Amino acid sequence: MINLNNNKRTASKKKKSPGFIVTGTIGGAIMLLFAFTPIPQQSKVWTAPASAAKVTNPVASDSKSIDAGKIIYKNKCYDCHGKKGKGDGPKSGDLDKNPQDFTKEDFKKQTDGDLFWKISEGKKPMPAFKNELTKEQRWQVINYVRTLGKK
Repeated sequence: MINLNNNKRTASKKKKSPGFIVTGTIGGAIMLLFAFTPIPQQSKVWTAPASAAKVTNPVASDSKSIDAGKIIYKNKCYDCHGKKGKGDGPKSGDLDKNPQDFTKEDFKKQTDGDLFWKISEGKKPMPAFKNELTKEQRWQVINYVRTLGKK
C-alpha cells in the first residue's frame, strides 16, 4: 500500500522550492546592489550654518583680548593646531583628520561668526567648547587665531 499523505507532502515541498529559490535570488540581487552602490561621501569642508556668518565678534581685537586668547589657545588648541596654527601640533598625528591650518586663505575667509560656531559646536575629533569656555573666551581665541600667519 502506498502512503498518499507522504506523497502529497513531497509534492507540496517541490512546489514551494522554486518560490524559495526565486525569493532568495531576488534578495541576493538586492543585497549585491546595495553592496556595490557607492555611498555619497560627506564634504571634507566643514561649514558653519549661514546664520553663523552674520554673528559679529563683540570683543575688541586689542592686545588684552589677543593675549587672553593666546593663553586659552596654548591650553586648549595647541596640542592639535600647533604653535603657529598650522595644524601640526604634537597630537595632530594621532587624529583621523588633519587639524585646520589657521594660516591658509580658506581659513582666513571665514567670518568670526563661523569660527565662533565651530569652536562652540566642535566636530570630531575637535571637541565642542561651548560648555568649557565662556563666550568671551571663545571670542578671545578667535582674536588670537586671527594673528597667526600674519607677516
